[in-house]
Amino acid sequence: MLLSIVVFLLAGASAGFLGGLLGIGGGLLLVAALSFALPALGIPADEVIHVAVATSMASIVLTFVSSATAHIRRGGVLWPSWRWLAPGMVIGGFLGAHVAQMLSAQALRYVIAAFCALMAVQMAKGKGRAAAQAEDRVPRSAWLLPAGVGIGAVSSVVGIGGGSMTVPLLVALGVKPVKAVATSTVCGLAIAVSSALSYMLSVHAPAQPLPPGALGYVYLPAAAVTAVASMALAPYGVQVAHRISGTSLKRVFAAFLVVVGVLIATGG
Repeated sequence: MLLSIVVFLLAGASAGFLGGLLGIGGGLLLVAALSFALPALGIPADEVIHVAVATSMASIVLTFVSSATAHIRRGGVLWPSWRWLAPGMVIGGFLGAHVAQMLSAQALRYVIAAFCALMAVQMAKGKGRAAAQAEDRVPRSAWLLPAGVGIGAVSSVVGIGGGSMTVPLLVALGVKPVKAVATSTVCGLAIAVSSALSYMLSVHAPAQPLPPGALGYVYLPAAAVTAVASMALAPYGVQVAHRISGTSLKRVFAAFLVVVGVLIATGG
């Protein structure tokens, strides 16, 4: 039990820092840590990865509240872009959670590991587009709405806030990396809330009973501990994000995905 709490605290703190730094809620890191610690708390083996993903989504809600507040205060959020992306993300997040609940534990783990690998390759091979970026570039095309649906759906399946897709999308559209991170953070809050609610409602109930403290697929004690730790570190990640270059952000992003991808692939 003590080891599990320590793991939750460390994972939450790391997730909060990464949430502010990269525009993500550190969800993939939380999924890896939770899948390691949850069995000791009585979560059945066949339900561990589903509970880990669902609990990650519930936890990063507060992470995004903390980091989004910091980004908003710094004036980095592109609200016109957010208004096109967020509605689709809410829909996708809710539906994606239902898809994840229907997958087997092994299939879900493979999906998450594959996602980490694909995103790491994308970031490692991606070319900078600094010449196309502008301080006043604000994407607001209608097709951002269906893009939001796709990002929300994939994010809720793998347990993240969508930053690994939203940030590259906005950067590719000419947005400066730091503003892409800020906007992605606020978008991630919409994904996290809708996904967490979908996992809590759990139309597809767990095949095996979960211990006290579980609401649907969300294990509330773990979500609370990781959330408190993540909120404490999120503002520091935001500070660092505003001080380092876009190229450095991409390198940190790629390295993060490689490490977490290995953890997911070799876990359980």
